[in-house]
Amino acid sequence: MSSLAGSGTAHLRGDDALLSVKDIVVEYRAVGGATLQAVSRISFDVMPGETIGIVGESGCGKSTTGRAVLRIEEIVSGEITFDGRRIDKATNAQMRTHRQQMQMIFQDPVGSLNPRRAVRDVVAEGLEISGVSKAHRRKVAEDMLERVGLPADRFGSVTPTQLSGGQAQRVAIARAIALRPQLIICDEPVSALDVSVQAQVLNILEELKQDFELTIVFIAHDLAVVRSVSDRIMVMYLGKVCEVGDAVEVYDKPAHPYTRALLDSVPMPDPDEPFGGPALHGDIPSPLNPPSGCRFRTRCPVARDVCAEIEPLMQEVRPGQFAACHFPLAEAG
Repeated sequence: MSSLAGSGTAHLRGDDALLSVKDIVVEYRAVGGATLQAVSRISFDVMPGETIGIVGESGCGKSTTGRAVLRIEEIVSGEITFDGRRIDKATNAQMRTHRQQMQMIFQDPVGSLNPRRAVRDVVAEGLEISGVSKAHRRKVAEDMLERVGLPADRFGSVTPTQLSGGQAQRVAIARAIALRPQLIICDEPVSALDVSVQAQVLNILEELKQDFELTIVFIAHDLAVVRSVSDRIMVMYLGKVCEVGDAVEVYDKPAHPYTRALLDSVPMPDPDEPFGGPALHGDIPSPLNPPSGCRFRTRCPVARDVCAEIEPLMQEVRPGQFAACHFPLAEAG
C-alpha cells in the first residue's frame, strides 16, 4: 500500500492533467480576528474529458474549492495549473483571458443571471466582453439557447425573472457553453431544482459534455446525482480530502469511514429499512478549531489513539483509489 506526500493530496496524474491543484489553502477572517481555514492543503488533478465529482457535508469546503480554482476566492498558498499554465498568481487581466476557457455554473440559477437583461443578451455576455461582434454573438446565443431546449423565438427576449428555476439554469448552462470553454465547474447546479427537472438538466450537461468535449468539476451533496455523472469522486470533510477514486469503486467499496457513513446515511427505498446503516453521530467540529490528527476522528467509529496524534496521509488502498485514513476499510476487504 503506497502513500502520497501531503495529507490532503488526491491522486496526481502528472503533466497530462487539464487542471492541477496542489496544496491550496483558502482562509477567511472570522469575528474577533480568528482565522477560519475553509480549504486546507488539498490537491487533485482533473484529466481532459473527465468529470470529477466533489461531495461532502455542508461546510466541508467543496464550493470554496471550486471558486478558488477560478480565483473567485483567492488562495493563501498553493498552486493552480490550467492547461499547462500557472494561474494562481495571474493578474485580473490575465484571469479574464483564462476564464474564457474556465466557466462556472452556480447553485442559484435565478440569482446568477442579470434580471434586467434579456435572456439572449445574458447568454452572449461573455462573448461581448471578449470582443465578439454583435451579429456573431447573437447567432451563438440563439444556437446555445436551442441546444438547452429554450428556442430563442420564445425565450430570447424574456428576462430571467420570467423563467422557472429549471429554465434559468438552462440559460446559465447556455451562457457558460457559449464561450466554448474547456472546463466547467458546476457548483450544486441542480440542488435547487425539482427532481424531474434535475434529470433534464443533468441530461443536457451530459449531452453538451460529449458534443463540446468538456471537462467538468461537479460539486454536490447529493450522492446519487454525483455518482450518475462522475468518472471519479473526491470526498471532502472539514476542508480536507478524505478519499478519491473511480466513482463505482468509491461507492461500492468505500475505503474511508466518512465515505462509508455518508453512503449509509442515504435513505433507502424500502420503508421498513429506511437507511443502509447508522447515521453519523455528532456535529461537524468548528473549522476555527479543527481536531488534531485526523479531522474526522471525533465522529469516526474506528478511531484510535493514533488518529488524534498523527494526521493520516493519503494512501492507495486499491489501484486508483486513495484514502486519508490510518485504518482504511478497504484493507478488511
